[in-house]
Amino acid sequence: MKRQLNQREESILLLLKKFDFLTRDQINSYFKIGTIRHTNRVLQGLSKYLMKVRGGYQTIYYLSKLGREYVDCGKIRKKGGHIHHAIMRNDIWLYFDCPKGWKNEIKVSDGFEAVVVDAMFTDSWDRKHFVEVDNTQTMKENRSKIKRYKDLYEYGAIESELGHFPTIVWLTTTEHRRNQLKDACEGLPIVMVFTVNDIK
Repeated sequence: MKRQLNQREESILLLLKKFDFLTRDQINSYFKIGTIRHTNRVLQGLSKYLMKVRGGYQTIYYLSKLGREYVDCGKIRKKGGHIHHAIMRNDIWLYFDCPKGWKNEIKVSDGFEAVVVDAMFTDSWDRKHFVEVDNTQTMKENRSKIKRYKDLYEYGAIESELGHFPTIVWLTTTEHRRNQLKDACEGLPIVMVFTVNDIK
């Protein structure tokens, strides 16, 4: 017999519907559950609705078939290398205090050039931010994407529409890659490059 989930349990499933994958610590941080032990207990209570996989020293959760049915989610998540990309993106979301209008994988186009942005959000000053996660792609791929951003900036349509060109926020893995990204982004108006250690 199915039990009725409480508000927090439902909210955890809904957050996983939106963000695909979340670590135990990310769930704890967002819901302010408390100790690791208590968080484990809450997640154990949802075991029928969740799948889990080990990612380094962390346990990563995603929706099971029952979990997807509960929150009416048509997207099936699968294990793979993309999980860590999603986890890094969530870290940036948490770092910026969980902006409400956050959207993942958004196509931005001005009719001439198009970029699929890893995530997009608007801050409390009404400024748009484009988020990019540099995890496993090559620097050549990153430079190609940055070139498209520069084209969008030079054409000027996005800036005209918004009143500003969005801040580009990168999250990368090492200091060396941070410097490479900063150099490649030279010429764009506002760029922030974090490493994973910066936002822990």
